[in-house]
Amino acid sequence: MICRKKKIFRAFARDKSGATAIEYSLIVGLIFLAIVTSVNSFASKTDTMYSEIASAMRQ
Repeated sequence: MICRKKKIFRAFARDKSGATAIEYSLIVGLIFLAIVTSVNSFASKTDTMYSEIASAMRQ
């Protein structure tokens, strides 16, 4: 019984697929945050540009 648990634990410790999946998910999360940040910055600058255009057209 104990020997079987040791074998299962050793197999679990050697398995790297779970660690790889976590690493890939962290990379995807960081890429997602970079995209959201850049889109937010672009949208803010675009909003400012359109506000300036609208105020220039009113004059």
